[in-house]
Amino acid sequence: MAPKKNGMSYLHHEKPDILCIQETKCSDDKLPPEVNVEGYHCYWLAGDKDGYSGVGLLSKEKPISVQYGIKMEKHDSEGRVITAEYEKFYLVTTYIPNAGRGLVRLDYRQEWDKDFRSYLKKLDEKKPVVLCGDLNVAHEEIDIANPKSNKKNAGFTKEEREGFSTLLSEGFVDTFRHLYPEQKGAYTFWTYMMNARAKNVGWRLDYFVISTRFADHLCDSVIRKDVYGSDHCPVTLFLHV
Repeated sequence: MAPKKNGMSYLHHEKPDILCIQETKCSDDKLPPEVNVEGYHCYWLAGDKDGYSGVGLLSKEKPISVQYGIKMEKHDSEGRVITAEYEKFYLVTTYIPNAGRGLVRLDYRQEWDKDFRSYLKKLDEKKPVVLCGDLNVAHEEIDIANPKSNKKNAGFTKEEREGFSTLLSEGFVDTFRHLYPEQKGAYTFWTYMMNARAKNVGWRLDYFVISTRFADHLCDSVIRKDVYGSDHCPVTLFLHV
């Protein structure tokens, strides 16, 4: 994995207190030195399968503790979750499984959603939770450019959307939609095909989700649609804590 120039430039421009990265596709022994950025405490998790999945977390403040995975063997081999504990909240960065072409992993995705929801709720019993990452679901029709033609495609199935609805109904808030419930054309992913990004034919797959009781701390949630370097763009969260 070579760190993309745009990625490092974005980091230096945004100067986030915490940066979460998904789908790193890089084993620990192949991480280039540049990704361990000066001024940040850096944490990386790779899946057992080389070149697949993976997440990272860079934090200016050293977390109280860091946990890798959700302590469930059937899920943790893919390197999808890092949890960092801070004084007032838990931060969870995740790359949620894609249901796959032909929905070959939809059953597994439903298992994941149930188990991951349970994990988040247990954290929330202790401290508020800030969840971020590629959640691989466009929740409502407003979150996808072509809802009618995608209802049987991974990321917009009834099962995946209902899984996300269940999470929200059990004490969590989609920060962007909480602030901007009617905003159309707000996407975070565009396929590389058919000039989709220039036409803004996209999906909102990347989220910040927070505990409902933490919503009073929410200042803004912004999609950085003008930042290039991937088929996804960054999303940002501003909290007063």
